Amino acid sequence: MELPSDIFSTVNFFLFFLGALVAVSAVLLWRLYPRPGDDDETGNVSKIRSLRALKDRHEAASILSEMIDKDGAGAWPPKTNHDSWPIALRPYKDIYLELVPLLPAAEPSLDDNINNERRSNYRSLMRKLLTERVNIAQVEQLMVAMEAGNLDVLPRDAVNGFYACIAVCRHAYRWATIPVVKVAQMEKVVDFPAELDAPWPYLQRNFGVTAESGNNTANVLHNFNEKGERIYKINVGMSDLIQSSEETFFRMFYDLEILAFPIYYEMVRAIICFEEKDRESCLNHLENITFRLRHLLRVFYDNLNESRVSHSVWLSYIQGFQGWGVGRMVDGEFIKYDGLSGNHVLFFQALDAFLGMDRYLTDENMIRYIPVNQRELCLALKKNSFRKKLTEQNDMMIENEVGKIVNHLKVFRAAHRARVMPYLEQPAPERFTMTAGKSVLEGPTTKDTKEALKVLDQMLIKRLKETV
Repeated sequence: MELPSDIFSTVNFFLFFLGALVAVSAVLLWRLYPRPGDDDETGNVSKIRSLRALKDRHEAASILSEMIDKDGAGAWPPKTNHDSWPIALRPYKDIYLELVPLLPAAEPSLDDNINNERRSNYRSLMRKLLTERVNIAQVEQLMVAMEAGNLDVLPRDAVNGFYACIAVCRHAYRWATIPVVKVAQMEKVVDFPAELDAPWPYLQRNFGVTAESGNNTANVLHNFNEKGERIYKINVGMSDLIQSSEETFFRMFYDLEILAFPIYYEMVRAIICFEEKDRESCLNHLENITFRLRHLLRVFYDNLNESRVSHSVWLSYIQGFQGWGVGRMVDGEFIKYDGLSGNHVLFFQALDAFLGMDRYLTDENMIRYIPVNQRELCLALKKNSFRKKLTEQNDMMIENEVGKIVNHLKVFRAAHRARVMPYLEQPAPERFTMTAGKSVLEGPTTKDTKEALKVLDQMLIKRLKETV
C-alpha cells in the first residue's frame, strides 16, 4: 500500500523541527555550563569569576584574584603543566626521573666513607647528564622571555611545572642520598651545577622569594599535575610502606589547598559584607568558613596517623629530602637557608591573618620562602580583619561565629603538637636531629633527641597559646 506524499512532508518537517530543537538546546547547554577548557580541577570556576568581578570593589578580592591568575595559572591549587615545555627545558625532568631510583637506600649506612662515596657518585652522574643534555644559553633565553611576561613562549602553568622540577632537582643534588646522612648535614656550602643555578634566580624572582632552597609551593603544590598526579617522587623502588606514606603525606598538603580555596573566597566575602554593613551576609559567610574548616582539618586528622603515614619511615625517608641547611656568601655575610616547613602552608597563614593574629614567620623568612602574592594576600586579610571591631559594635552573633573558628584552630594546634612529636622522636642514627624547616637542632652539648626537639615543642606551645 502506498502512503500519501503529504505524510512524508509532515514527517520530514517534524524531523527537521526536532533536529533544530536539539541543536538549539545543545548551544544553550554549551553556554550554560563551563566547557572543560574553562574549568579547573577544583570545580571553583564560579568563585574565581566572582572574585574577578569583585576586584574593583575590594583590595582583598583583587589580591586573591591576582594570586590565582598569576601564581595559580587561573586556578587554585596552582595549575601545573609538566609535559608541554619548550624542548630546551625537557632534559631536567628526564634526568630527575632517570636518577631518582639511585637516590634512596633501603638500609642507610652509618659509615661516613660509604655515604661520601654514594653521594659523590650520584652528584657526578647528575652533573654529567646535565652537561650533556642541557643547553644553558637556551634555558636562559627562555627564562628571560618568562621574566618579560612572554606567555606564548612559556605559559604560567608550564612555569609552575618547571619551578617544581628545578626545585626538586636542587634538593636531590643537595642531599644526594635518602635517608639524609650526617656527612651531608655537615656541609655548609654546596657547589651546584651551572645547569641548576642558571634558571633558579629567574624562577625565584618570578615568585618573589629569595632562598636557595625550595618551598612548599614549588616542592609540594607544583608537584601535582592537573589530574592530581604527583610527578617527582622520592622513594622510587622502596617498600610499599615507604612509598604509600610518602604519597599520603604530600597529598595531604595538596588536598588541603583544594579545600582551602573556598575558605579564602568566604573570607574575602565576609570582609566585604562586614564593611558594607551587611551583617546577615557576613554571618552567613562566617558560618560557611566554620563548616568548611571542620572538613579541611579532617585531612590532617584522617591522614597524619600511624595507619596512613608510618612513624617508622617518615623521619628518614619523607621529611629529610625537604630540608636544606646550607647557604652562601651574600655581600660578605654567610646566609644559611632552611627547607620546607608546615609554617609555609598558605592556609594557616591566611586564617591567622583573617583572625587578626600576628604571624609566626619573621619578615626575613617570609621573603625567603613565601611567594610574594601569598604574602600580599595575608597582609590584606590582616589589614582588613574586623575581629577587633566586633566587641565595640556589639555584634554578638558574628563574634560567636568567629569564636567557633578560633576554637577549631586551637583544637587543631593542640592535636597537631601531640601527633607530630612522635614522628620527630623516631630513631634515625644515620643523621643528626633535624627538622626540614629548622635544619640541624643538635649542638655539642645536646644530650638526646628529646632535648634537641625541645625548642620545636616550645614553639608549638607558644603558637597554641597565641591562638585566642
